[in-house]
Amino acid sequence: MRVLIAEDDPVSRSLLRRVLSKWGYEVLATSDGQEAWQELQRGDAPALAILDWMMPGLDGVEVCRRVRELDSPNPPYIILLTARGGKGDIVAGLDAGANDYVGKPYDSEELRARLEVGRRFVEANQKLLETQHALAVQARTDPLTGTMNRRAILERLGEEMARAERQGTSVGIGMIDIDHFKRVNDAYGHAVGDEVLRQFVSRSVAAMRSLGALGRFGGDEFLAVVPQADGTQAKEVLERIREAVCASPIEAEGYEVRVTVSIGGAMNWGGSTDAAIQAADAALYQAKSRSRNQVVRADIPLATAHCLAETVVATSD
Repeated sequence: MRVLIAEDDPVSRSLLRRVLSKWGYEVLATSDGQEAWQELQRGDAPALAILDWMMPGLDGVEVCRRVRELDSPNPPYIILLTARGGKGDIVAGLDAGANDYVGKPYDSEELRARLEVGRRFVEANQKLLETQHALAVQARTDPLTGTMNRRAILERLGEEMARAERQGTSVGIGMIDIDHFKRVNDAYGHAVGDEVLRQFVSRSVAAMRSLGALGRFGGDEFLAVVPQADGTQAKEVLERIREAVCASPIEAEGYEVRVTVSIGGAMNWGGSTDAAIQAADAALYQAKSRSRNQVVRADIPLATAHCLAETVVATSD
């Protein structure tokens, strides 16, 4: 584990560095508080820090105070080295944000023990952050396909629509339905159906080329969001999805399953997410009524099921 030391006395700094290196720590040595503060602001700052209280420029207490003001989710564990042993001084150091302190001249075994406490604290905090991140991802991810779930994709759509309104741009959306998906489950079983859903997501995400987001809206329906796109760009993305899905059969459980999709597209030039989704859903209905395996785009987003629609692509295997 990396540890930063800030000590203005070169002899003490060299000795402390040798001791910590002997204990297996990777040491970053600084000669004053200003240099230590600069290092602790970096994204790859050491997880442990030992700061001398009395230093030119910024003292150890001021460095502690500034580090805590950063409000980082993964702050360094800071130990103050000080010859000040009064109760008031100790309280001042801890109030400034130090996690612990060691008196000067320090006992090496005591310092080693306190560093070990700091290391365990840092590792526990890192595991907690990893758990929180995993839970956050899980709350926004469809467990079967690994793509965004309904809540997450709707949040993304809302964010992109709000940004488009601020910037005077537009957002393309596509409501995608796997054609005759129930027949796949009935003919081959749910294990094959699940693999079809996973492969559909894989092909669709690749076809989008990082130009947007895909989420499972429910069952075999998915919602594609294409931000910062005009009608032509959004149409091209949705058509690439359709072509990628039907380009070749999906292999699952020893079967080759040919799959097509119907897509209803809409552009949002302002208005609510519900209106945009309803427009795309109405266009999807048009696509399914026109022999499926095609993209139909609504000309404008409407809040009713009746929308003006145009056939963009109509092909059939």
